[in-house]
Amino acid sequence: MYRRAHQRSEASERKRRRHARMITIAGLVAAGSLLAAPFALSAQAPVGLGTAGNFAVLAGSAVTNTGPSVISGSVGLAPGSSVTGFPPGIVLAGTTQVANGVSLQAKNDLVTAYNDAAGRSSTATVSGDLAGRTLTPGVYTSASSLGLSGQLTLDAQGDPSAVFVFQAGSSLIVGSGSQVNLIGSAQACNVYWQVGSSATIGTSSAFVGNILALTSITMTTGATLQGSALARNGAVTLDTNTITKATCATPSGGSGGGSTTTTTTGGGSGGGAGSSTGTGSGGGTTRSTTGGKGATGSNGSTTHKSPKPKKHKTVKPKAVTPAPKAPKPVTPKPVVPTAPKPPAFTG
Repeated sequence: MYRRAHQRSEASERKRRRHARMITIAGLVAAGSLLAAPFALSAQAPVGLGTAGNFAVLAGSAVTNTGPSVISGSVGLAPGSSVTGFPPGIVLAGTTQVANGVSLQAKNDLVTAYNDAAGRSSTATVSGDLAGRTLTPGVYTSASSLGLSGQLTLDAQGDPSAVFVFQAGSSLIVGSGSQVNLIGSAQACNVYWQVGSSATIGTSSAFVGNILALTSITMTTGATLQGSALARNGAVTLDTNTITKATCATPSGGSGGGSTTTTTTGGGSGGGAGSSTGTGSGGGTTRSTTGGKGATGSNGSTTHKSPKPKKHKTVKPKAVTPAPKAPKPVTPKPVVPTAPKPPAFTG
């Protein structure tokens, strides 16, 4: 009796422990899912700007500039035809495209990009002033306006391809002297501001990202923008500004952090692909420098050809000076003794 009761007690205890373990495992799985969810939601693809990405400034009705603004990237306008203030404004590393096929295509691509940014699923809701905040990659949505009266920090957490999308239902107002800081490998090319009406960038502020405004964009005196000012329907107004179109930096070389380039020149043709490139075949010289050591890119190949053998110079034999001839033997002439003359007769 006692043994059976003891066995039943042990079986019950084992069953209770199995149940407790199952509950613990289920809890750990659920916790892991909750932790992984923000990372999955934040993995956004870049907004496809198409040919609009070639423009630092793109507008619908007009582009107006006052003062010595410097625009690094193209300036475009469609369907409007009024671009004024250049000079004193200058356009570097780009062209000015007005009411032509190029600007019209860029405008169509801007409409597509705007709708893409506006249609992204929100990962967090924000409102009012963004000053003093540090935000990680994701889609941040405000049903009304967004403002910035100080410093905003965007942290990519070590991922240079991380994307930040801001959706403002109406306006974007950036106060004087405000600043957007990028840390953790964040890049300006991956920051997008979709604005439901118009955007104003305050005096002497340093703003970052691609502004996609439905109506207009106003850059006030001394404001800078690392990105693009893209207005669908209205004007872009400038006043002594510096706008630099953002370009994403692509890693070069292998995982070692350096880059290696090998170039071979000579007759013939050839080539390679990957992080090392080669051209040429036959004789030539090979040079290899640039940065630190890096691993060869995947599926890459490098064509190396044996150097042309050096020509051996033919050594001409030196002329051999013949040995001097032995002198002919001289036969001595016999000496004939001369008989003494008799003395003169004196008798």
